[in-house]
Amino acid sequence: MVVIGGGLAGLRLAQRMSGPDAAVTVLGEETHVPYNRVLLAEVLAGRYAPEVTALPAPGPALRRGVRAVRIDRAERAVHCDDGSVERYDTLVLATGSNPVLPPLRGLFVPDGRELPEGVHPFRTMDDCLALSAAVGPGVRAVVIGGGLLGVSAARALAARGAQVVLAQQAERLMERQLDAAASALLHAHLTALGVEIHTECRVRGLSTTGPPGGSRRVTGAELADGYRLEADLVVLACGVRPRTGLAVAAGLDVRTGVVVDDRLRTSDPRVHAIGDCAEHAGRVYGLAGAALEQADALAAILTGRTPHGAPDAAPAAGVTAAPETAAHAGAGAAPDARPGGAAPYTGTRALTRLTLGGAGHRTLDLAAFGETTPLPGDDVVRLADATRRTYRQVVVRGDRLVGGVLLGELSSVGALARGWEGGEPLHDPADLFRLLTDDGGH
Repeated sequence: MVVIGGGLAGLRLAQRMSGPDAAVTVLGEETHVPYNRVLLAEVLAGRYAPEVTALPAPGPALRRGVRAVRIDRAERAVHCDDGSVERYDTLVLATGSNPVLPPLRGLFVPDGRELPEGVHPFRTMDDCLALSAAVGPGVRAVVIGGGLLGVSAARALAARGAQVVLAQQAERLMERQLDAAASALLHAHLTALGVEIHTECRVRGLSTTGPPGGSRRVTGAELADGYRLEADLVVLACGVRPRTGLAVAAGLDVRTGVVVDDRLRTSDPRVHAIGDCAEHAGRVYGLAGAALEQADALAAILTGRTPHGAPDAAPAAGVTAAPETAAHAGAGAAPDARPGGAAPYTGTRALTRLTLGGAGHRTLDLAAFGETTPLPGDDVVRLADATRRTYRQVVVRGDRLVGGVLLGELSSVGALARGWEGGEPLHDPADLFRLLTDDGGH
């Protein structure tokens, strides 16, 4: 087996395949020791040293600093940038995703490839270390994007003493995960940390300075309404896009991501895809929890062994996007599984968690799962305590829990997530209140 990608998904699969079942080679493009990308915001905030984020590496099976440049499906071979060729019986694409670089005027210097000095994506350890070296007290930073990554970056920069402005094009922060009330609480918390927030605000360009035809440095961000934000640093947190170039060049079926079936096979049955680059049932997850669960599921399918259980959650601090419990629905062995078989992969029901804190400020914990915005006819149960700054809302459709948001107090999130994943009917209103409260609904 050859695995292209040394991130969470690729390394997890290599660990699960260890033993007599397969000889595994992992091609990791980055030269760093493997690390947990989920914790990069904590490194940027100065809470963790980079080595704290290290992941277990599969020994000599991992080739660091080696980039796959071409897949020859006829020869079953992967050609690498150092001239080496890795042959495979089974190939797994775990190539992850790239940060989205928005179409901003002035984003690229004249050669069209390099970003101006002071402009940083926030995706890799190199991005994190470059930002860490550039930030400090009084540095003016503009974060473009108010999703989970942008919120995390803004909080981390503020913790380092930067003057942070967050520009979000949507009407509220983390609009994909949070309802309006929860987003307002998050907005207030970040404001208390010193982050200036502009929602419904589109950045149209960057202003830079430097000699004609030479290297340039960012000096500000220009908004669509003509207002200009002064900036020493600009962080691009505009989402990610699956890395599918190798798959496209190899002739595999690619839509948004590399299309896979319930056995995580691509259009070539000898090639699988997992993690951020994979598209299953029309969905690309882009979450650490889904990547880990897909790696577990693929290992079980290929070996016929029972999955090792729920994906390990990332450490509690920082940003996590891991399911509380695994949800390997479905039954029956995959046709290519060994005797004893394993259930096919039928999707991940992920719970997003985020911890936000700052020097001298109370930490804010939040969690979101499922459908947090109700549809017509849904029932909504909401408990809010302005004094304690806690907020809980769940959405019930018929007699099933379909989603929820919790801020400030997460003691009931485990029970809620299990009820949501299990899809068990709520026979009595008291069942919901027991899930939602710490005191059994009293």
